[in-house]
Amino acid sequence: MSELAVPELSLVVLIGASGSGKSTFARQHFLPTQVLSSDACRAMVADDENDQSATPAAFAVLHAIAAARLRAGRLTVVDATNVKREDRASLVQLARDHDVLPVAIVLDLPEGVCLERNAARPDRDLARTVVSRQRAELRRGLRGLSREGFRKVHRLGSVADVDAAVVTYEKAYNDLRDQTGPFDVVGDVHGCRAELEALLGRLGYTVTRDEQGRAVDAVPPEGRRAVFLGDLVDRGPDSPGVLRLVMGMVRAGHALCVPGNHENKLVKALRGRDVQVTHGLETTLAQLAEESEEFRTDVAEFCHGLVSHYVLDGGALVVAHAGLTEELHGRASARVRSFALYGDTTGETDEFGLPVRYPWAQDYRGRAVVLYGHTPVPEPEWVNNTLCLDTGCVFGGRLTALRYPERELVDVPAERTWYEPARPFLPDAGPAPERPAEVLDVADVLGKRVVETRLSGRVTVREENAAAAIEVMSRFALAPQQLAYLPPTMSPVATSSVEDLLEHPAEAFSYYRGEGVAEVVCQEKHMGSRAVALVRRSDAGGDPTRPVGERGALHTRTGRAFFGPELSTAFLARLSQAVADAGVFDELDSDWVLLDGELLPWSVKAGDLVRGQYASVGAAARSVLPVAESVLVQAAARGLDVGDLLDRQRARTADALSFTDVYRRYCWPTDGLTGTAFAAFQVLGAAGRTFADRPHDWHLGVADRLVAADPELLRATAHRSVDVTDPAAEQAATEWWTALTADGGEGMVVKPAANLTRARRGVVQPGLKVRGREYLRLVYGPDYTAPANLARLRDRNLGRKRGLALREYALGLEGLERLARGEPMWRVHECVFAVLALESEPVDPRL
Repeated sequence: MSELAVPELSLVVLIGASGSGKSTFARQHFLPTQVLSSDACRAMVADDENDQSATPAAFAVLHAIAAARLRAGRLTVVDATNVKREDRASLVQLARDHDVLPVAIVLDLPEGVCLERNAARPDRDLARTVVSRQRAELRRGLRGLSREGFRKVHRLGSVADVDAAVVTYEKAYNDLRDQTGPFDVVGDVHGCRAELEALLGRLGYTVTRDEQGRAVDAVPPEGRRAVFLGDLVDRGPDSPGVLRLVMGMVRAGHALCVPGNHENKLVKALRGRDVQVTHGLETTLAQLAEESEEFRTDVAEFCHGLVSHYVLDGGALVVAHAGLTEELHGRASARVRSFALYGDTTGETDEFGLPVRYPWAQDYRGRAVVLYGHTPVPEPEWVNNTLCLDTGCVFGGRLTALRYPERELVDVPAERTWYEPARPFLPDAGPAPERPAEVLDVADVLGKRVVETRLSGRVTVREENAAAAIEVMSRFALAPQQLAYLPPTMSPVATSSVEDLLEHPAEAFSYYRGEGVAEVVCQEKHMGSRAVALVRRSDAGGDPTRPVGERGALHTRTGRAFFGPELSTAFLARLSQAVADAGVFDELDSDWVLLDGELLPWSVKAGDLVRGQYASVGAAARSVLPVAESVLVQAAARGLDVGDLLDRQRARTADALSFTDVYRRYCWPTDGLTGTAFAAFQVLGAAGRTFADRPHDWHLGVADRLVAADPELLRATAHRSVDVTDPAAEQAATEWWTALTADGGEGMVVKPAANLTRARRGVVQPGLKVRGREYLRLVYGPDYTAPANLARLRDRNLGRKRGLALREYALGLEGLERLARGEPMWRVHECVFAVLALESEPVDPRL
């Protein structure tokens, strides 16, 4: 067996003459979706994979698909002969354009084997000279594949080699997503060894010294690790001392280090390359001249081996000396290394002769925190989830570190100004001031957007949906800063097989059982209005009569306020007192809590809807249908054959009365908060925390404590736990649902008992609603239960609705997690706005 190592993200180019077995090799070692075949592309454009006249168009298609895959970060395999250098050159360039590594796998089989295989294929009629020419071209280019740009070249020279080959995958050098920290990220040191030792001491590291008293390592506090952002050397008083300490920490596993542009230049100088000995390099070379040749060699090898950047903590943290734009995270190319070392420039120079840096951080919208240095700033400032940690220690500023994920800055002052900067350091230095964290910009949400989520990857928001959300947000919703979360839409269960029902619990139990979820919880579905309550402790900011925005917020699932300011203040004060009396603020160690629930009655929010739509329909039916029925009764008494028509009319009358009974069940008079109730069923978040990982029993237990604290304002949510592998438990839950819905109750929601749950196919539905037969009259009309209507309604497609529910769920949790991490408000609002935008997707509103 021979292993063919392939980077996880790369462009794999199969090379070999016709008949060498490239397609067979691709099928055996790669996923069908990863392989792009020139033959298949010819068939796509010409309906004949052997039509050589279609080759240019076929390769245009192949390159377009490959580009899309590489842009999305997916391994791609090109199955074509690729024996000509010019064909390979276009593929190498494609890899470079997308900052991935090109890999060559050469099937260099004997000509006789290729001819024999071609002869056995009825669809392939190649002249012997064609294979001979392809073999000759392959042999001529074989030795130069590395010079062409292929990072790895694997040659298989016999059938036995091909049969014994096993493809293995290598992580990129920069891929340390499995390392989650916590980290202490240190800005540019520039030879300031004493300040570095002082900073490490403040961070809790214990410096280790050799027999000569030189710092050679620093042991971190338990579980922590240092990360150095490069520019360890030049300008300062002791570059060798800094190198000795950092090299020791890296080799002991106590630190990571990325290269700076000064290390890059130092390596060239130590290897005898022609470089300009300026900008402090002359100081470092003079200092290294006092060290041993062994140490200088060690330094050159260490600095040469540094990786351009690291992706850490599951992709949530990126470290690079000069920063890195989102599309380059985790990529590998000369362009990536150049950006990581030097950043981006405008091509201009300032009055001091220094390059003008392009402010890439101002345009950054990525999920990952990017920590960098390179350009000194007097004060670290968060700019769109990025932070520069070079605070100019060598210029008389400070040496700064960031504790991650705590986002706590730690610094020590410079002992003195070690090097006078070409550009004045303190006045007018650094990036443009960051907008305050709570300030939002419409540009953050306009147009087509792609939001990165932890649960579901990238979620796309279309431009037209964003426009619709802007309309709602600007005209009707609360101020965006008050909206931390919007609930996702919820999918109904699959259509029931029970004859006179559209929905039944059996389909919900079956779905979760099929996803491998054994325990579910069934919650009574209150017929109210979905409500989110941001509740603050009444003494959190002093005055309990603060405006509603400061006291918290109560809003609908589209961000609209339920009440005016005065009633909202009263409601939130009552709810805050209940949360405090239940001990929830203390338990969660937070002065605010975000709750998900239902506001009752339905008529509080939907009064106009009830009067204008439901009540008018009911009133018209009660006025007209009995009269029609009376006329038909009179006609029957006169001997006319109206029996069938009379039966239908009586059924319509009964349906109309049932329809009226259903909506009346959810309407009752209220006076201020009297008659109003809030049924909380989930704790969404608190200071620094989210709770999707807590089982629903915990959430419902908190809700029951709130009810006990204020039984007039708070309402309990009845629920049942069900083992979906136990028929008896299912039957008991079904009987409970039947009792709930018999007289018009809305029904129940079935959820995984563990709350957030993943299965083989990804995240499972967070909840499925199972609505009752009578309640569905409000959705589908009074006479939807007529056999003909029910048969038509059974043909309902739930795919779009379920997909929408999962995307909105992922966005909602992503926004909560960003809020818990203390990210800027625009990052949280990006997710909230995306949920609102997706609500304008064209999905049947009755589902």
